[in-house]
Amino acid sequence: MFNKFTAAAVAALAATVAAHGDHAHDQEPIEGPHKSLWYNTLPGDGGTQADSVFSGISTFGRIEYSPCLATADRKYDIAFIGAPFDTGTSYRPGARFGPSGIRQGSRRLNLYGGYNVPLAANPFNSWATVIDCGDIPVTSYDNEWAIQQIEEGHNSILMRAPATDADKEGPSLKGKTLPRVITMGGDHTITLPLLRSMNRAYGPITVIHFDSHLDTWRPKVFGGAPSKTASINHGTYFYHAAQEGLMRNDTNIHAGIRTTLSGLSDYDNDGYCGFEIVEAREIDTIGTEGIIKKIHDRVGHDNPVYLSIDIDTLDPAFAPATGTPETGGWSTRELRTIIRGLKGIQLVAADIVEVAPAYDTNAELTTMAAADTLYEVMTLMVMNGPLSGLPNKEHVDRKVDL
Repeated sequence: MFNKFTAAAVAALAATVAAHGDHAHDQEPIEGPHKSLWYNTLPGDGGTQADSVFSGISTFGRIEYSPCLATADRKYDIAFIGAPFDTGTSYRPGARFGPSGIRQGSRRLNLYGGYNVPLAANPFNSWATVIDCGDIPVTSYDNEWAIQQIEEGHNSILMRAPATDADKEGPSLKGKTLPRVITMGGDHTITLPLLRSMNRAYGPITVIHFDSHLDTWRPKVFGGAPSKTASINHGTYFYHAAQEGLMRNDTNIHAGIRTTLSGLSDYDNDGYCGFEIVEAREIDTIGTEGIIKKIHDRVGHDNPVYLSIDIDTLDPAFAPATGTPETGGWSTRELRTIIRGLKGIQLVAADIVEVAPAYDTNAELTTMAAADTLYEVMTLMVMNGPLSGLPNKEHVDRKVDL
């Protein structure tokens, strides 16, 4: 029966359709390489047949692949790169397969066009040229050499002119605009060579660290440090980064921490490394908004920021496939909400680590969670625009000759 309530519902629906009609131009069918396999959905409407979401070679979100380390000709604004390294882990190895697992978990990201509803942006269809550069070649036989390979490979990708605003001033030490790089690990040891690479580009940098562990342990506490090589692992890399002056001392923050300690002195050492701590359990009292506020208050909005995400920030119920799982963590929804809350913070690079697909379920829970988390990070980077919008006077004035 059509009555005034039905009429009101129809009117509301019409208004909703009208309000969202201006987004129609953002939706374009994904076209593939098969030029001879034409299809027609309507008379006179044709295109090329794209690979199905379950077929084709895996890249992150099915974006274009380019062998960036083999050529310096390709231009990009955001590059994904893999660092398949896991010989710095203390419990369950397997994160060397993280990059390929994350790519597999990302296949559906662009299935419906890639539009991020909560952030009202489409990172796959924007000003930014985004590509997958493949993996850095990393040896599994020599940690010292592998760490150097990761630093040099990352720096090669990082220090190139971007596709957008390459000739404009930016926040790097030389005052140039650089592309952003998102690294798929790999165990968390890789963050040390990545920060070394970032330091060559930006100087000491602010770090946001999502993890269940502090990762600032002194080598004699974590691993015993029988050698220089053994002293660098996935629990001590921030200690070394602090000793090397790679991070700013007053703006770094951990979020999601819930690990056991060797003693309360671990917290003191963490403070010496320049970190503030947000415990995982704080979400029960201050909620996601409270955690987001703590991060913004600590980090600020003018500094270049490096974001490092350990997948074990998530509870093992949501991400079982990780090297050192800890119960009592956040849900995937909570982590994605908090990541989206970082809008306005100047992310110049990021990593996600400790994804070890061999421990995942057949449903690929962990790899999908990692891929979706990076989708949020990628969206934030696109929303912030080119790094030419972030001149860092402190760095520019130094005129450092790299």
